[in-house]
Amino acid sequence: MKIPADNLPDDIAELKKMVLALQSRCHFLEEQFRLAQHQQFGKNSERSTAQDDCFNEAEQTLDEVVTVEKTAINTVRQKPKRKPLPKDLPREVVIHDMTDEEKVCDDCGGELHCIGEDKSEQLEFIPAQVKVIENTRPKYACRGCEKTATGVLIKQAPAPASPIAKSMATPSLLSQIITSKYQYSLPLYRQEQLFQQHGIDLNRKTMSEWILKCATLSQPIIDYWHELLLQQPVIQADETTLKVIGEDKARCYMWLYCTGTDSPQESSLPNIVLYDYQASRSGQCAVDFLQSFQGYLQADGYKGYEQTQAKLAGCWAHARRKFIEAEKAQGKNKTGKANWAISHIRKLYRIETQIKDLSPNQKMIERKEKALPLLKQLKSWLDKSVNQVPPKSAIGKAIGYSLNQWDKLILYTENGNLNIDNNRAERAIKPLVIGRKNWLFANTASGARASATLYSLIETAKANGLIPFDYLMFLLSELPKKQSDIESLMPWNFKR
Repeated sequence: MKIPADNLPDDIAELKKMVLALQSRCHFLEEQFRLAQHQQFGKNSERSTAQDDCFNEAEQTLDEVVTVEKTAINTVRQKPKRKPLPKDLPREVVIHDMTDEEKVCDDCGGELHCIGEDKSEQLEFIPAQVKVIENTRPKYACRGCEKTATGVLIKQAPAPASPIAKSMATPSLLSQIITSKYQYSLPLYRQEQLFQQHGIDLNRKTMSEWILKCATLSQPIIDYWHELLLQQPVIQADETTLKVIGEDKARCYMWLYCTGTDSPQESSLPNIVLYDYQASRSGQCAVDFLQSFQGYLQADGYKGYEQTQAKLAGCWAHARRKFIEAEKAQGKNKTGKANWAISHIRKLYRIETQIKDLSPNQKMIERKEKALPLLKQLKSWLDKSVNQVPPKSAIGKAIGYSLNQWDKLILYTENGNLNIDNNRAERAIKPLVIGRKNWLFANTASGARASATLYSLIETAKANGLIPFDYLMFLLSELPKKQSDIESLMPWNFKR
């Protein structure tokens, strides 16, 4: 930049200060441009090339490096193998045999005998079948009473229990509609078209009313899960936006709370996933849902959770994400502080991979022995680096976030039931985020609350290793009959 002679500052130090400010501003704008380019055209994955299996750290021994190199050289590319079809699927055996006339040797004319056989499997798809269940209840009357003036006493079997009274909807039909929308993100108007192909006039308004009634019927299950959730030592939380046409606010929110693990066999804690619709992102929403919960609450750095009585644990995935953004902002083929931080955080995750099958107490011991020294090194590096980078730069923001969240980020070393990150909650809320791209919005607040209930049922069933369609059909069949025996309807007590 050329400055006119008459405007040249007398103080050279002031001129240097202006140049540094312009350079800092230019660097900041370049970072924002690179980040915008990546968001528009780059991959969404947070995995970097350094995370590949071929990555070798400096502290690895020479023997390990040589072994990896020899393995890479000697590896022969294998053809992909098709996985066998499930053994429990029904099978129809079709024998393709020659005729008796063909079972003759072409050379001597002698009779051929069987020496073996070749088998291959093909998967046959049978389209969904729709049928009508006609419930007939005979009426009975007394011939003797027919002749009296007291009237005729008519007796008949009671009507079968139904999830929706005086409706043609069966538990299987309702389960199909609910899972199609909330598990597979198929809007009701598309389901309406599918039913039309079978000659069935089932409009989306009727299906919407059924969904609301199913959510109301299932509310005792949600309330019971809510009580169990608040009794757990650790809860993970997250939230995402939701557009509701009937609300005055432009943005409403779907909050998520979960406990347990992604694999039910890995934890003795119940696997529960609960959605909670609220019209705002106020911290009071979390306070109202969590009530007097004083255990560990693992979430991102949103300050609204600080209003609760829980002990807040941080998320290393969010901290790492900031450094990954800084890595992208620094440009291709460049290394800097972000790369060192990402590599160091990766060591913490490697420890978690090694101890994932241990008990909570063993995890805590391993973390104190192996993770705490790495965390101390990282903290020293953060304290030193925070004064070496502009605070508004991408790397400055990443370092600032980690320092501000540090007490929460290291809390996972104190309890083996805590995870290193909040990814379980993020994975649990992702189905709603995907579905939102298809059905776009909810019409009313009651519809959004019904969606929260049904998403909770489906995601909790999945978290317990169940097929949501089977569990929903079971619930809708048994709830009208077992309102007082809720425990028998829990997913961990359900057998396919």
